[in-house]
Amino acid sequence: MIPILICFILIYGTAKKIPTYEAFVEGGKEGITMSFSIIPFLVGMLVAISVFRASGALDFIVQFLKPLLQMLHIPAEILPLAIIRPISGTAALGMTSDLISFHGPDSFIGRLAATIQGSTDTTFYVLTVYFGAVGIKKMGDAVKVGLLADLVGIIAAIIVVTLVFGTK
Repeated sequence: MIPILICFILIYGTAKKIPTYEAFVEGGKEGITMSFSIIPFLVGMLVAISVFRASGALDFIVQFLKPLLQMLHIPAEILPLAIIRPISGTAALGMTSDLISFHGPDSFIGRLAATIQGSTDTTFYVLTVYFGAVGIKKMGDAVKVGLLADLVGIIAAIIVVTLVFGTK
């Protein structure tokens, strides 16, 4: 499908008398420039994630909320994934992989981790990297909406997995 789409774009551009090769080269230049402008924001996010995990703050939050989660019949093992997912997709994918490896893909925790991974987004990563790259400074409303969407995705994942597969 992709080669067909590329051929269609080239034929369409040539028919409209657009210099397709020059446009492609110009787009490549812009892409390289954009990637260099994103690097500082990306490094900042990676440092913040490393500090958060190494400081023990994540473990403290999990231990603090564990009684509430047990009361709601939500496995505490999922909480680090729910906290990290809006920050870093790579870290969340690593956590999901660890949860699935330890508990199994057909376990409640494995299914819940996979569903959370698919129903939430990397809100802070998207805002930091992409908004920063285009120079948007005021992103307060976008943060609120993005985190609300992540919370709704996590709650929906818990409800759906519980209804479809049961708790254990």
